Amino acid sequence: MKPTISRRHFLKVSGISTGGMLLSFSFLNQAVKADTAVDSSFDLNMFIRIGSDNTIVLLAPNPEIGQGVKTSLPVIVAEELAVDWRKVKVELAPLDAKFGRQTAGGSGSVRGRFTALRTAGATAREMLVAAAAQTWNVPATECIADNGEVLHKPSGKKLTYGELASKAATMPVPSSPALKATKDFKLIGTRITDVDAHKITTGKPLYGIDTRREGMLFAMVARPPAYGKTLASVDDTAARKVSGVKHVIKLKNSVAVVAASTWAAKKGREALVIRWNATEKLENSAEHFAAFKEMLDKGAPSAARNDGDVQAAMQSASKVLDVTYELPALSHGQMEPLNFFADVQNGKAELYGPTQVPGQVRNEVSKALGIPEKNITVGVPRQGGGFGRKLMSDNGLEAALISAAVQSPVQVQWTREDDMQNDFYRPAEMYRYRAALTEDGLTGWHQSGVGIGGGPRGDSYVAGALANYRSEGQGLKSNTPTGWWRAPGANTLAFAAESFLDEVCSALKKDPVAYRLQLLAKAKTDPVGRLGYDPEKYKSVIDLVAKMSNWGATPDGIHRGFATWFSFGSYAAQVVDLKMIGGKPKVMKVYCAVNCSRVINLSGAENQVEGAIVDGICHAMFPKITFVDGAVAESNFHAYRFLRINDAPLAIDVKFVQSDEAPTGLGEPGLPPVAPALANALFSATGKRFRKMPFAEYLA
Repeated sequence: MKPTISRRHFLKVSGISTGGMLLSFSFLNQAVKADTAVDSSFDLNMFIRIGSDNTIVLLAPNPEIGQGVKTSLPVIVAEELAVDWRKVKVELAPLDAKFGRQTAGGSGSVRGRFTALRTAGATAREMLVAAAAQTWNVPATECIADNGEVLHKPSGKKLTYGELASKAATMPVPSSPALKATKDFKLIGTRITDVDAHKITTGKPLYGIDTRREGMLFAMVARPPAYGKTLASVDDTAARKVSGVKHVIKLKNSVAVVAASTWAAKKGREALVIRWNATEKLENSAEHFAAFKEMLDKGAPSAARNDGDVQAAMQSASKVLDVTYELPALSHGQMEPLNFFADVQNGKAELYGPTQVPGQVRNEVSKALGIPEKNITVGVPRQGGGFGRKLMSDNGLEAALISAAVQSPVQVQWTREDDMQNDFYRPAEMYRYRAALTEDGLTGWHQSGVGIGGGPRGDSYVAGALANYRSEGQGLKSNTPTGWWRAPGANTLAFAAESFLDEVCSALKKDPVAYRLQLLAKAKTDPVGRLGYDPEKYKSVIDLVAKMSNWGATPDGIHRGFATWFSFGSYAAQVVDLKMIGGKPKVMKVYCAVNCSRVINLSGAENQVEGAIVDGICHAMFPKITFVDGAVAESNFHAYRFLRINDAPLAIDVKFVQSDEAPTGLGEPGLPPVAPALANALFSATGKRFRKMPFAEYLA
């Protein structure tokens, strides 16, 4: 059948060899914009497979890195398709142009595909109804689809989707299928168990690290021990004598040992004698922060935003707050160390492994090896975390280069030390904040940030609510690699800005919640310049979390902190309750209100926010990356301390503002407010301001 083309989308329908229906949808999205450099827009696509045996397979097109999209994206389709979710099978889609932009980043998967996937399900549903109506020779208006069947209401006749699939594949494609009224949703907004929950909890192979192929070899790579060093020479004599070692491959700036097992590869790597030359400056974290301070004292040459006259406000102030905040570099620390499988032979490449950007992996392998992209396949398993690390494609490219060199299938396995000491780190940053205070309150706000690489960007919601506001950002050139880290930009800026606003409230003797609402009311009724946020949505989460926590009536012995932030289209407000026990803080409970518009999977959404809160508390309290002569001092979790179960909050209460609007981001927005809320609670408990991370170092 020739495809029908409408103004909105292109759809291809075909039969499948066993009888049934295969629907491939390709949509052009005109409106979605994600907040990272990687996910700037999305082309949307979905496959639905309906077999004559009544099997229904939905393919999840975006990488699953723990954010739940392998469940939530198919749920959107299943809702409009009107199927019994318990009978649906879900698979991760392979990399293919017909699926559009297949990335995981910027909390963009659900918000980027919501309307298109609803349309995909509705289109298939209407074609199945049309097939049933034709079979019974009745008007389609007398037929309804539900639970994977089509019912003829007057006669009570029923046909399953499997029985209708082959005929449905011959039906005309509706150009504007009717979407369900939201009141009729049966799946969206309910609690749905993750489709891989049983496999995860029973230890079934799911991840790239589990990959096994016939004839596969294993590789480990010796990389430079410090940033600024390059490979000078290698003596592999001893390595080649290690039992099981098959090859030693010299790459551009590393050496790979390929063996019959990971253990043999590891022992072979340890036997290498390598000389590294220092060809660039070997940097130190202490030097970074000294340079940051010098840059902040000197000031930025230009402002990112400059409303009113901040300098005049400072000169006329009765008091000027002037404080500095410091944030260290961080590793991603995902639980599954990096790995990748590659089989590059005879002008073709099969790649399989954890990545948030499979298309980028394919593109870079194509360029490096001169293999056309059409001859490269990339499969993506469920991944043991990502947090932005796998927006880089170095692990996939490295595996392809090694496989091409040995002409054999190879799995490259990283150790935890490899992972932590060869990362693309969240850059270290420093902020200086100044506030002009008078009897009338806050009259001027000046924020200036510096960091490794491009430097901090973004504004507080004070921008637009205050007549005199200035923000600046500067970057320090460095050879230490940086990259995206969960809620990039927002995770550092929120800490500094919301901690500082709490200091302003304290100086003005204002309630932190009431004062923020006052600022937002000003931004709504009399905005100064542009607003990058919706004041009413900000207010919605602040009001909700205040109600949840009974703000203003703090329980005995509890110290509270509050913060709120907007990122990736969503709003979150949090209250942290802690107690001092034996002179140490214990987080008792975190209350969190979120406005992410419509929630797809309630249990998955709660899990996302709870995980973000725990992640945020962890990285505020404990770990840091330290560069010493270009090398990363922390090698594993004994030195890069993660939150243990006894450090976790005893309870987390998450509620969502009810909304019928299309979903916004959720994987990241729960993280930025928790660090400042915790810092503000610690101030209440100790009388000390926590302006440096990790907090644990400053609790003594």
